[in-house]
Amino acid sequence: MSQPSSGDPASGDAPADAGAYDISTVDLDGDRYEVKQAAIRNKYAVRDADGEVVLRAKQKLLKLKEEFPFVTGDGEPAFTVKAGGILDVAGTYTVTDDGTGEAVVVLDEDFSVFVEHWTIRDPETGEALASIHSKNKLLSALRHLVGLANLVPNKYEIRDADGGHVGDVSGQFSLKDTYTVTIDDAGDVPKEAVVATACVLDALENE
Repeated sequence: MSQPSSGDPASGDAPADAGAYDISTVDLDGDRYEVKQAAIRNKYAVRDADGEVVLRAKQKLLKLKEEFPFVTGDGEPAFTVKAGGILDVAGTYTVTDDGTGEAVVVLDEDFSVFVEHWTIRDPETGEALASIHSKNKLLSALRHLVGLANLVPNKYEIRDADGGHVGDVSGQFSLKDTYTVTIDDAGDVPKEAVVATACVLDALENE
């Protein structure tokens, strides 16, 4: 697991500007997105506030290292989320820009039965950029222990590196897993990474 550098909030240093973590192949400038699972398990479509598909993702099956390629609404390669270890239970997932081949951020999962918690980090320094964590500890525990509990949508809060609220990921009751990602203040939070985390979170937490 990546270790925080001296740029972590605890050190008092400000995190790098979120623009440094933009992905060259996509431009998510809205503040609300819907992530919906397709009929095929672990296949997702991301729509903006106007209902336009801006991203699609499908988990690659039969892979020792879990991998989620994302494409744009036009089907062009956008970015890839790939596990750092084989069959990770709690570990790191690197988001790589398909346009440049460069690692953009790392999604760091802190496994706990009671809380679903992810940290979005700088891929080189390990500096925390944002975090996403579940609001309902009881539901999180039941989702890990009782399969049917996954039918109940969970809710998550997005925080910036200083712990301030910047948005929410809200599950909806639906035949297909559906999450609404709302970002109220994204000045210091890389949006593409937040949307990618919402897709990966749903896929992994339901396994």
